[in-house]
Amino acid sequence: MSTRTLIRGGLVVTAAEEIHADVLIEHGRIAALAASGTTAASAWTAEHVIDATGKYVIPGGVDAHTHMEFPFGGTFSADTFETGTRAAAWGGTTTIVDFAVQGVGHSLRGGLDAYHAKADGKCTIDYAFHMIVSDVNERTLKEMDLLVEEGVTSFKLFMAYPGVFYSDDGQILRAMQRASGNGGLIMMHAENGIAIDVLVEQALARGETDPRYHGEVRKALLEAEATHRAIQLARVADAPLYVVHVSAAEAVAELAAARDKGLHVFGETCPQYLFLSTDNLAEPAFEGAKYVCSTPLRPREHQAALWRGLRTNDLQVVSTDHCPFCFTGQKELGRGDFSKIPNGLPGVENRMDLLHQAVVDGHLSRRRWIEIACATPARMFGLYPKKGTIAPGSDADVVIYDPHAEQVISAETHHMNVDYSAYEGKRVTGRVETVLSRGETVIDHRTFTGRPGHGLYTPRSTCQYLD
Repeated sequence: MSTRTLIRGGLVVTAAEEIHADVLIEHGRIAALAASGTTAASAWTAEHVIDATGKYVIPGGVDAHTHMEFPFGGTFSADTFETGTRAAAWGGTTTIVDFAVQGVGHSLRGGLDAYHAKADGKCTIDYAFHMIVSDVNERTLKEMDLLVEEGVTSFKLFMAYPGVFYSDDGQILRAMQRASGNGGLIMMHAENGIAIDVLVEQALARGETDPRYHGEVRKALLEAEATHRAIQLARVADAPLYVVHVSAAEAVAELAAARDKGLHVFGETCPQYLFLSTDNLAEPAFEGAKYVCSTPLRPREHQAALWRGLRTNDLQVVSTDHCPFCFTGQKELGRGDFSKIPNGLPGVENRMDLLHQAVVDGHLSRRRWIEIACATPARMFGLYPKKGTIAPGSDADVVIYDPHAEQVISAETHHMNVDYSAYEGKRVTGRVETVLSRGETVIDHRTFTGRPGHGLYTPRSTCQYLD
C-alpha cells in the first residue's frame, strides 16, 4: 500500500459541507484537506494520485444493519462475510455493523465468539457487531455490561418471532434497564409477533398461502402498536431506543411524537421501504417471495411518510437489513405456505446508489445523503469520526463517486451471493468508481483490488447522540 495518496479535483461532500478540495492520505488516514488550486494543495505530492475531477469525494458508507451467514427458517443467509463485504465495497460501503446471535439457552459470549470466527480474516472492509439477545436472564444481563466495555455497545431485541427471537415485555424492560445503566443502546424489531401469529394461522386456514399475504398479516397497525409500546417501555427504563427497519407511516408518527417530547428515540428505514411496495409482494408465479422481509413491504402511500421522516430527522439512518436468501432453494421453502419463506432481501451493494438516486429525484440533498448513509450511523453506533466523514485523523475510507454515470441494477452484474436482485431493471444515475478502505484501494475504476482479511474488527464506543 502506498503510504501517501492524493485525491485531486473532486467535490468533497460530507454531512457538514461541500467543498472542491484535494485530500491527502497518509498511513491509512486522512492527513489534510485543502481547497483545490490553493498553494497548500498544489504543493502536495504523493506516490498515488487519483484524479477526481467532475466526481464526488465522499466518506465510505456505514451500513449499520447487515446479516451475513444469518440463521433463519432452517437455512442461512446466502452472503458470507467474504462475499458480503466484497459486495458492500462494490457499492461504496466501507464499514458494516453485523449482528451476532445469542441462541436460546446459550451465552452472549458464545454467540459473539461464533461470529468472530465467521468473520475473522474474511472481510474486505472493516466491520463491527451488534448483539442479538434471544434469552434475557440474569446471566445475560450481566454479560451485557461486559460486552459494552469491550466495544459491543448495542443490543437487538425482538417483539416478533415467538419461539425464536421473541422477548416479552418484562424481558425487554429488564434489558432496557440494564442498557440505561451501562450506556448500551437497545435496538428493537417492533412488530406485535403474538398478534401476527394469530393472523398467520387464520390466513393459512383460509387457504391464503401466496407471498402477498405475508404483507397482509403483518399489519402496519401492529408495527405502530409495537413501536408505541417499545417507546413507553424505554421511558419507564429511562433508556434510549433505536427502532430498526421502520416501514409504516403509523410507526413514523409514533417516533415523531416521542421525539417531540424530547425522548432519546431514533428510527431507521431501509431502501426496500423507500423504493418497493406490496405491488412487488403480489407479483405472480411465486415471484413475490423474493420480496418477503420483515417488517414487510407496505403499500406505496407509506413511502411519502418515510421520505418526509428522513427530511425532518424523525428517521435518522438508512441501513439495508441485508439478509439475502436465494430464490432457488431458499425462498422456495415457502411454496404453499408464505410463513415458511425466509425473511430477508439483498441490498448491501445497492444502498448508496439508490440514495443518490433520491438526491437526483429531489427527495434528499447531497449532504443529507451522506448524513443518513455515513455520518449518522457512525455517530449512532460509536464509530465517528473514525468512520463516516472526511476529516484529518479519520480513517481514509473514501469513495470516488461519479454522479453522472448511468447504470441498470441487475443480478447479472451485482456481486452479492444471491440469484436475484430486488431492484432488477431499475435505472439509476450515479455509480461508485473507486473505493479506498483505510487508504488501501479495494475498488479501482470499477475493478476489484481488495482482499479478504484487509477488513478489521472495529470496537465501538457508546451512542454519540447520548454524550
